Amino acid sequence: MGLIVQKFGGSSVADAEGMKRVANRIVATKKAGHQVVVVVSAMGDTTDELIDLANQVSPLPNGRELDMLLTAGERISMALLAMAIANLGHEARSFTGSQAGIITTSAHGRARVIDVTPGRIQEALKEGAIAIVAGFQGVSQDTNDITTLGRGGSDTTAVALAAALEADVCEIYTDVDGIFSADPRVVPTARKLNTVTYEEMLELAASGAKVLHLRCVEYARRYDLPIHVRSSFSNKEGTWVVKDHPEGGKMEQAIIAGIAHDKSEAKITIVGVPDRTGVAARIFQAIADADINVDMIVQNVSAAATGLTDISFTLPKTEGANATSVLQRIQGEIGFQSIQYDDQIGKLSLIGAGMRSHPGVTATFFACLSEAGVNIEMISTSEIRISIVCRASDLEKGVRSAHTAFDLDADQVEAVVYGGTGR
Repeated sequence: MGLIVQKFGGSSVADAEGMKRVANRIVATKKAGHQVVVVVSAMGDTTDELIDLANQVSPLPNGRELDMLLTAGERISMALLAMAIANLGHEARSFTGSQAGIITTSAHGRARVIDVTPGRIQEALKEGAIAIVAGFQGVSQDTNDITTLGRGGSDTTAVALAAALEADVCEIYTDVDGIFSADPRVVPTARKLNTVTYEEMLELAASGAKVLHLRCVEYARRYDLPIHVRSSFSNKEGTWVVKDHPEGGKMEQAIIAGIAHDKSEAKITIVGVPDRTGVAARIFQAIADADINVDMIVQNVSAAATGLTDISFTLPKTEGANATSVLQRIQGEIGFQSIQYDDQIGKLSLIGAGMRSHPGVTATFFACLSEAGVNIEMISTSEIRISIVCRASDLEKGVRSAHTAFDLDADQVEAVVYGGTGR
Protein backbone atom coordinates (compact mmCIF):
# COMPACT_ATOMS: atom_id res chain seq x y z
CA MET A 1 0.00 0.00 0.00
CA GLY A 2 1.35 3.41 -0.98
CA LEU A 3 0.54 7.01 -0.16
CA ILE A 4 -0.56 9.11 -3.12
CA VAL A 5 -1.21 12.85 -3.14
CA GLN A 6 -3.59 13.91 -5.92
CA LYS A 7 -4.18 17.51 -6.98
CA PHE A 8 -7.17 18.52 -9.09
CA GLY A 9 -7.32 21.89 -10.85
CA GLY A 10 -10.28 24.20 -11.30
CA SER A 11 -11.29 22.80 -14.70
CA SER A 12 -11.48 19.28 -13.21
CA VAL A 13 -13.97 20.37 -10.51
CA ALA A 14 -15.73 23.10 -12.50
CA ASP A 15 -19.23 21.80 -11.81
CA ALA A 16 -21.19 19.11 -9.96
CA GLU A 17 -20.55 16.52 -12.69
CA GLY A 18 -16.84 17.26 -12.51
CA MET A 19 -16.91 16.81 -8.74
CA LYS A 20 -18.56 13.38 -9.14
CA ARG A 21 -16.05 12.32 -11.80
CA VAL A 22 -13.13 13.35 -9.58
CA ALA A 23 -14.69 11.62 -6.56
CA ASN A 24 -14.94 8.37 -8.53
CA ARG A 25 -11.26 8.58 -9.48
CA ILE A 26 -10.22 9.23 -5.88
CA VAL A 27 -12.32 6.32 -4.59
CA ALA A 28 -10.83 4.04 -7.27
CA THR A 29 -7.34 4.92 -5.99
CA LYS A 30 -8.47 4.18 -2.43
CA LYS A 31 -9.98 0.84 -3.49
CA ALA A 32 -6.66 -0.04 -5.13
CA GLY A 33 -5.20 -0.12 -1.63
CA HIS A 34 -3.59 3.31 -1.39
CA GLN A 35 -3.85 6.02 1.23
CA VAL A 36 -5.07 9.16 -0.54
CA VAL A 37 -4.59 12.86 0.17
CA VAL A 38 -6.31 15.22 -2.25
CA VAL A 39 -5.52 18.89 -2.88
CA VAL A 40 -8.22 20.80 -4.72
CA SER A 41 -8.43 24.18 -6.46
CA ALA A 42 -11.42 26.51 -6.64
CA MET A 43 -14.15 25.54 -9.10
CA GLY A 44 -13.64 26.77 -12.67
CA ASP A 45 -13.15 30.54 -12.79
CA THR A 46 -14.18 31.15 -9.17
CA THR A 47 -10.89 32.83 -8.20
CA ASP A 48 -11.06 35.22 -11.18
CA GLU A 49 -14.69 36.02 -10.40
CA LEU A 50 -13.84 36.79 -6.77
CA ILE A 51 -10.98 39.06 -7.86
CA ASP A 52 -13.34 40.87 -10.26
CA LEU A 53 -15.84 41.31 -7.44
CA ALA A 54 -13.18 42.67 -5.10
CA ASN A 55 -12.05 45.17 -7.74
CA GLN A 56 -15.63 46.36 -8.17
CA VAL A 57 -15.85 47.04 -4.45
CA SER A 58 -12.39 48.61 -4.13
CA PRO A 59 -9.78 49.61 -6.74
CA LEU A 60 -7.02 48.58 -4.29
CA PRO A 61 -8.32 45.74 -2.09
CA ASN A 62 -6.51 45.22 1.21
CA GLY A 63 -4.15 42.23 0.89
CA ARG A 64 -5.26 40.53 4.09
CA GLU A 65 -8.94 40.78 3.24
CA LEU A 66 -8.37 39.76 -0.39
CA ASP A 67 -6.66 36.57 0.82
CA MET A 68 -9.57 35.91 3.17
CA LEU A 69 -11.95 36.30 0.22
CA LEU A 70 -10.02 34.22 -2.31
CA THR A 71 -9.49 31.23 -0.02
CA ALA A 72 -13.27 30.78 0.07
CA GLY A 73 -13.11 29.26 -3.43
CA GLU A 74 -11.00 26.29 -2.35
CA ARG A 75 -13.04 25.79 0.82
CA ILE A 76 -16.18 25.42 -1.31
CA SER A 77 -14.44 22.84 -3.52
CA MET A 78 -13.05 20.75 -0.65
CA ALA A 79 -16.40 20.53 1.14
CA LEU A 80 -18.32 19.59 -2.02
CA LEU A 81 -15.73 16.97 -2.97
CA ALA A 82 -15.85 15.44 0.52
CA MET A 83 -19.64 15.21 0.18
CA ALA A 84 -19.32 13.53 -3.24
CA ILE A 85 -16.88 10.96 -1.83
CA ALA A 86 -19.14 10.28 1.14
CA ASN A 87 -21.96 9.63 -1.32
CA LEU A 88 -19.82 6.81 -2.75
CA GLY A 89 -19.58 5.18 0.68
CA HIS A 90 -16.11 6.36 1.76
CA GLU A 91 -15.18 8.71 4.56
CA ALA A 92 -13.55 11.98 3.52
CA ARG A 93 -12.47 14.85 5.77
CA SER A 94 -11.84 18.33 4.43
CA PHE A 95 -9.15 20.66 5.79
CA THR A 96 -8.23 24.27 5.10
CA GLY A 97 -4.59 25.07 4.43
CA SER A 98 -4.05 26.13 8.03
CA GLN A 99 -5.76 23.00 9.39
CA ALA A 100 -3.52 20.91 7.14
CA GLY A 101 -0.44 22.56 8.68
CA ILE A 102 0.70 24.69 5.72
CA ILE A 103 2.86 27.34 7.45
CA THR A 104 3.85 30.32 5.30
CA THR A 105 5.46 33.74 5.26
CA SER A 106 3.17 36.73 5.84
CA ALA A 107 3.32 38.17 2.29
CA HIS A 108 -0.35 38.30 1.27
CA GLY A 109 -1.04 37.14 -2.26
CA ARG A 110 2.43 35.61 -2.72
CA ALA A 111 3.28 33.81 0.51
CA ARG A 112 5.94 31.09 0.48
CA VAL A 113 5.72 27.78 2.30
CA ILE A 114 8.05 27.69 5.32
CA ASP A 115 7.02 24.40 6.89
CA VAL A 116 4.35 21.71 6.74
CA THR A 117 3.09 20.06 9.95
CA PRO A 118 0.47 17.60 8.68
CA GLY A 119 -0.53 16.05 12.02
CA ARG A 120 -4.27 16.18 11.35
CA ILE A 121 -3.80 14.75 7.85
CA GLN A 122 -1.79 11.82 9.25
CA GLU A 123 -4.44 11.20 11.88
CA ALA A 124 -7.19 11.10 9.25
CA LEU A 125 -5.16 8.65 7.14
CA LYS A 126 -4.54 6.36 10.12
CA GLU A 127 -8.28 6.21 10.69
CA GLY A 128 -8.87 5.16 7.08
CA ALA A 129 -10.27 8.46 5.80
CA ILE A 130 -9.46 10.30 2.59
CA ALA A 131 -8.05 13.74 3.39
CA ILE A 132 -9.20 16.66 1.20
CA VAL A 133 -7.06 19.79 1.50
CA ALA A 134 -7.82 23.28 0.17
CA GLY A 135 -4.97 24.30 -2.12
CA PHE A 136 -3.40 27.71 -2.68
CA GLN A 137 -3.52 28.74 1.00
CA GLY A 138 -1.83 28.53 4.36
CA VAL A 139 -1.39 30.42 7.60
CA SER A 140 1.29 32.99 8.38
CA GLN A 141 3.89 31.91 10.92
CA ASP A 142 4.21 35.49 12.21
CA THR A 143 0.64 36.81 12.27
CA ASN A 144 -1.55 33.66 12.14
CA ASP A 145 -3.45 35.33 9.27
CA ILE A 146 -4.76 33.36 6.30
CA THR A 147 -2.41 33.69 3.31
CA THR A 148 -2.46 32.67 -0.36
CA LEU A 149 0.48 31.30 -2.34
CA GLY A 150 -0.13 33.12 -5.63
CA ARG A 151 -1.65 31.84 -8.86
CA GLY A 152 -0.98 28.13 -9.36
CA GLY A 153 -0.29 27.77 -5.66
CA SER A 154 -2.37 24.58 -5.35
CA ASP A 155 0.44 22.74 -7.17
CA THR A 156 2.84 23.92 -4.47
CA THR A 157 0.42 22.87 -1.72
CA ALA A 158 0.23 19.37 -3.21
CA VAL A 159 3.98 18.86 -3.60
CA ALA A 160 4.75 20.37 -0.17
CA LEU A 161 2.23 18.01 1.46
CA ALA A 162 3.55 15.04 -0.53
CA ALA A 163 7.09 15.79 0.61
CA ALA A 164 6.07 16.21 4.26
CA LEU A 165 4.05 12.97 4.18
CA GLU A 166 6.82 11.13 2.28
CA ALA A 167 4.32 10.16 -0.41
CA ASP A 168 5.27 7.78 -3.21
CA VAL A 169 4.12 10.20 -5.90
CA CYS A 170 2.29 13.49 -6.36
CA GLU A 171 -0.28 13.27 -9.16
CA ILE A 172 -1.22 16.63 -10.73
CA TYR A 173 -4.51 16.31 -12.64
CA THR A 174 -5.26 18.90 -15.28
CA ASP A 175 -7.27 19.36 -18.50
CA VAL A 176 -4.64 17.89 -20.86
CA ASP A 177 -3.05 14.42 -20.96
CA GLY A 178 0.37 15.53 -19.70
CA ILE A 179 3.19 17.91 -20.53
CA PHE A 180 3.49 18.68 -24.24
CA SER A 181 6.28 19.96 -26.43
CA ALA A 182 4.31 23.24 -26.73
CA ASP A 183 0.97 24.65 -25.64
CA PRO A 184 -1.64 22.44 -27.41
CA ARG A 185 -3.93 25.46 -27.74
CA VAL A 186 -1.30 27.09 -29.98
CA VAL A 187 0.28 23.99 -31.57
CA PRO A 188 -2.38 21.29 -32.12
CA THR A 189 0.33 18.83 -33.24
CA ALA A 190 2.27 19.23 -29.99
CA ARG A 191 3.75 15.93 -28.81
CA LYS A 192 3.16 14.51 -25.32
CA LEU A 193 6.41 13.91 -23.43
CA ASN A 194 6.85 10.69 -21.46
CA THR A 195 9.34 12.20 -19.02
CA VAL A 196 10.75 15.65 -18.27
CA THR A 197 13.61 16.32 -15.85
CA TYR A 198 13.22 18.71 -12.93
CA GLU A 199 15.83 20.93 -14.61
CA GLU A 200 13.89 21.12 -17.89
CA MET A 201 10.56 21.60 -16.10
CA LEU A 202 11.96 24.48 -14.04
CA GLU A 203 12.97 26.26 -17.24
CA LEU A 204 9.62 25.49 -18.91
CA ALA A 205 7.66 26.78 -15.90
CA ALA A 206 9.82 29.91 -15.59
CA SER A 207 9.40 30.57 -19.32
CA GLY A 208 5.61 30.61 -19.32
CA ALA A 209 4.45 26.97 -19.49
CA LYS A 210 1.27 26.92 -17.39
CA VAL A 211 1.04 23.19 -16.69
CA LEU A 212 3.07 23.30 -13.44
CA HIS A 213 3.80 26.05 -10.95
CA LEU A 214 7.50 26.98 -10.71
CA ARG A 215 7.71 26.71 -6.92
CA CYS A 216 6.14 23.26 -6.92
CA VAL A 217 8.87 21.99 -9.27
CA GLU A 218 11.55 23.55 -7.03
CA TYR A 219 10.00 21.76 -4.05
CA ALA A 220 9.83 18.43 -5.90
CA ARG A 221 13.48 18.68 -6.97
CA ARG A 222 14.59 19.48 -3.43
CA TYR A 223 12.91 16.34 -2.06
CA ASP A 224 13.40 14.18 -5.19
CA LEU A 225 9.63 13.65 -5.35
CA PRO A 226 8.22 12.24 -8.62
CA ILE A 227 5.37 14.26 -10.14
CA HIS A 228 2.91 12.58 -12.52
CA VAL A 229 1.04 15.14 -14.65
CA ARG A 230 -2.09 13.62 -16.19
CA SER A 231 -5.68 14.36 -17.21
CA SER A 232 -8.66 13.96 -14.90
CA PHE A 233 -10.79 13.49 -18.04
CA SER A 234 -9.01 10.32 -19.31
CA ASN A 235 -7.10 7.32 -17.96
CA LYS A 236 -4.06 7.77 -20.19
CA GLU A 237 -0.53 7.65 -18.80
CA GLY A 238 0.67 11.23 -18.36
CA THR A 239 4.12 12.80 -18.10
CA TRP A 240 6.55 12.00 -15.27
CA VAL A 241 8.70 14.81 -13.88
CA VAL A 242 11.78 13.12 -12.43
CA LYS A 243 15.46 13.66 -11.64
CA ASP A 244 16.79 12.00 -14.81
CA HIS A 245 15.38 10.56 -18.01
CA PRO A 246 15.20 6.75 -17.95
CA GLU A 247 17.76 4.87 -20.02
CA GLY A 248 16.64 4.46 -23.63
CA GLY A 249 13.42 5.87 -25.02
CA LYS A 250 13.19 7.83 -28.24
CA MET A 251 11.64 11.09 -27.01
CA GLU A 252 13.82 11.27 -23.90
CA GLN A 253 16.91 11.68 -26.11
CA ALA A 254 15.51 14.67 -28.01
CA ILE A 255 17.64 17.81 -28.18
CA ILE A 256 14.65 20.01 -27.34
CA ALA A 257 12.15 19.00 -24.64
CA GLY A 258 9.69 21.75 -25.37
CA ILE A 259 8.87 25.31 -26.36
CA ALA A 260 7.25 27.73 -23.92
CA HIS A 261 5.76 31.14 -24.54
CA ASP A 262 4.59 33.96 -22.31
CA LYS A 263 2.51 37.07 -23.00
CA SER A 264 2.37 38.23 -19.38
CA GLU A 265 5.57 40.30 -19.43
CA ALA A 266 6.36 43.90 -20.33
CA LYS A 267 9.61 45.64 -21.22
CA ILE A 268 11.08 48.78 -19.65
CA THR A 269 13.93 50.65 -21.34
CA ILE A 270 15.86 53.24 -19.37
CA VAL A 271 17.25 55.65 -21.95
CA GLY A 272 20.47 57.64 -21.56
CA VAL A 273 21.97 56.01 -18.49
CA PRO A 274 25.41 57.32 -17.44
CA ASP A 275 27.87 54.47 -18.06
CA ARG A 276 29.74 54.47 -14.76
CA THR A 277 30.40 52.00 -11.97
CA GLY A 278 27.49 51.35 -9.61
CA VAL A 279 24.68 52.84 -11.71
CA ALA A 280 23.16 49.50 -12.77
CA ALA A 281 23.48 48.25 -9.19
CA ARG A 282 21.55 51.28 -7.89
CA ILE A 283 18.79 50.84 -10.49
CA PHE A 284 18.20 47.17 -9.81
CA GLN A 285 18.53 47.57 -6.05
CA ALA A 286 15.65 50.05 -6.18
CA ILE A 287 13.64 47.52 -8.23
CA ALA A 288 14.51 44.72 -5.79
CA ASP A 289 13.57 46.85 -2.77
CA ALA A 290 10.10 47.22 -4.32
CA ASP A 291 9.91 43.38 -4.45
CA ILE A 292 9.67 43.34 -8.26
CA ASN A 293 10.97 40.30 -10.14
CA VAL A 294 13.09 41.07 -13.19
CA ASP A 295 13.51 38.49 -15.94
CA MET A 296 15.71 39.38 -18.95
CA ILE A 297 18.22 42.28 -18.91
CA VAL A 298 20.09 43.81 -21.85
CA GLN A 299 22.51 46.76 -21.70
CA ASN A 300 23.67 48.41 -24.91
CA VAL A 301 27.27 49.41 -25.56
CA SER A 302 27.69 53.03 -24.46
CA ALA A 303 28.07 55.73 -27.09
CA ALA A 304 31.65 56.99 -27.13
CA ALA A 305 30.56 60.58 -27.72
CA THR A 306 28.10 60.83 -24.82
CA GLY A 307 29.14 58.12 -22.36
CA LEU A 308 25.49 57.14 -22.13
CA THR A 309 23.86 53.72 -22.57
CA ASP A 310 20.36 52.18 -22.57
CA ILE A 311 19.28 49.39 -20.20
CA SER A 312 16.25 47.24 -21.02
CA PHE A 313 14.65 44.60 -18.82
CA THR A 314 11.46 42.56 -18.74
CA LEU A 315 9.11 42.11 -15.79
CA PRO A 316 5.51 41.01 -15.14
CA LYS A 317 2.97 43.41 -16.66
CA THR A 318 1.27 43.59 -13.27
CA GLU A 319 4.43 45.26 -11.89
CA GLY A 320 4.83 47.74 -14.74
CA ALA A 321 3.27 50.78 -13.06
CA ASN A 322 5.10 50.10 -9.80
CA ALA A 323 8.50 49.74 -11.52
CA THR A 324 7.98 52.89 -13.57
CA SER A 325 7.12 54.83 -10.41
CA VAL A 326 10.22 53.49 -8.62
CA LEU A 327 12.48 54.51 -11.50
CA GLN A 328 10.96 57.98 -11.73
CA ARG A 329 11.80 58.54 -8.06
CA ILE A 330 15.52 57.85 -8.63
CA GLN A 331 15.79 59.60 -12.02
CA GLY A 332 17.34 62.73 -10.52
CA GLU A 333 19.85 60.70 -8.54
CA ILE A 334 20.92 58.52 -11.49
CA GLY A 335 20.62 61.16 -14.20
CA PHE A 336 19.12 59.05 -16.99
CA GLN A 337 17.09 60.75 -19.71
CA SER A 338 13.76 58.90 -19.93
CA ILE A 339 11.80 55.69 -19.41
CA GLN A 340 10.03 53.71 -22.15
CA TYR A 341 7.36 51.15 -21.27
CA ASP A 342 6.17 48.47 -23.71
CA ASP A 343 3.54 45.88 -22.78
CA GLN A 344 3.05 44.47 -26.28
CA ILE A 345 5.85 41.93 -26.14
CA GLY A 346 6.01 38.15 -25.94
CA LYS A 347 8.70 35.76 -24.73
CA LEU A 348 9.52 32.57 -26.64
CA SER A 349 11.79 29.98 -25.04
CA LEU A 350 13.45 26.83 -26.36
CA ILE A 351 14.26 24.31 -23.58
CA GLY A 352 16.15 21.03 -23.60
CA ALA A 353 19.00 19.32 -21.76
CA GLY A 354 20.21 18.02 -25.15
CA MET A 355 21.37 21.54 -26.08
CA ARG A 356 24.52 21.03 -24.03
CA SER A 357 25.97 18.55 -26.51
CA HIS A 358 24.39 19.70 -29.78
CA PRO A 359 25.92 22.70 -31.57
CA GLY A 360 23.81 24.62 -34.04
CA VAL A 361 20.65 24.89 -31.94
CA THR A 362 20.88 28.68 -31.73
CA ALA A 363 21.47 29.02 -35.48
CA THR A 364 18.47 26.81 -36.31
CA PHE A 365 16.28 28.73 -33.85
CA PHE A 366 17.15 32.16 -35.20
CA ALA A 367 16.90 31.00 -38.81
CA CYS A 368 13.36 29.64 -38.39
CA LEU A 369 12.25 32.84 -36.65
CA SER A 370 13.72 34.91 -39.47
CA GLU A 371 11.89 32.81 -42.08
CA ALA A 372 8.65 33.32 -40.13
CA GLY A 373 9.19 37.09 -40.12
CA VAL A 374 9.69 37.33 -36.34
CA ASN A 375 12.00 40.17 -35.28
CA ILE A 376 14.10 39.46 -32.16
CA GLU A 377 14.30 42.32 -29.65
CA MET A 378 16.11 40.67 -26.72
CA ILE A 379 18.00 37.41 -26.16
CA SER A 380 18.75 35.50 -22.95
CA THR A 381 20.31 32.06 -22.49
CA SER A 382 21.09 29.44 -19.88
CA GLU A 383 22.81 26.09 -20.27
CA ILE A 384 19.57 24.42 -21.40
CA ARG A 385 17.43 27.39 -22.54
CA ILE A 386 17.35 30.10 -25.21
CA SER A 387 14.75 32.85 -24.76
CA ILE A 388 13.91 35.72 -27.07
CA VAL A 389 11.54 38.69 -26.82
CA CYS A 390 9.49 39.68 -29.86
CA ARG A 391 6.24 41.46 -30.66
CA ALA A 392 3.25 39.85 -28.93
CA SER A 393 1.48 39.66 -32.30
CA ASP A 394 4.31 37.48 -33.70
CA LEU A 395 4.62 35.15 -30.70
CA GLU A 396 2.33 32.27 -31.68
CA LYS A 397 3.67 32.30 -35.24
CA GLY A 398 7.18 31.98 -33.79
CA VAL A 399 6.15 29.09 -31.53
CA ARG A 400 4.72 27.09 -34.42
CA SER A 401 7.75 27.80 -36.62
CA ALA A 402 10.26 26.70 -33.96
CA HIS A 403 8.20 23.61 -33.12
CA THR A 404 8.37 22.47 -36.75
CA ALA A 405 12.04 23.43 -37.19
CA PHE A 406 13.09 21.13 -34.34
CA ASP A 407 10.95 18.18 -35.54
CA LEU A 408 8.64 18.30 -32.52
CA ASP A 409 5.40 18.00 -34.50
CA ALA A 410 3.49 14.76 -33.95
CA ASP A 411 2.37 12.83 -37.03
CA GLN A 412 -1.22 13.60 -36.08
CA VAL A 413 -3.06 15.81 -33.60
CA GLU A 414 -2.15 14.34 -30.20
CA ALA A 415 -3.21 17.04 -27.81
CA VAL A 416 -6.76 17.15 -26.52
CA VAL A 417 -7.78 20.03 -24.25
CA TYR A 418 -10.66 18.57 -22.25
CA GLY A 419 -11.76 21.62 -20.27
CA GLY A 420 -10.86 25.01 -18.90
CA THR A 421 -11.53 28.48 -20.19
CA GLY A 422 -7.95 29.74 -20.11
CA ARG A 423 -8.76 32.63 -17.77
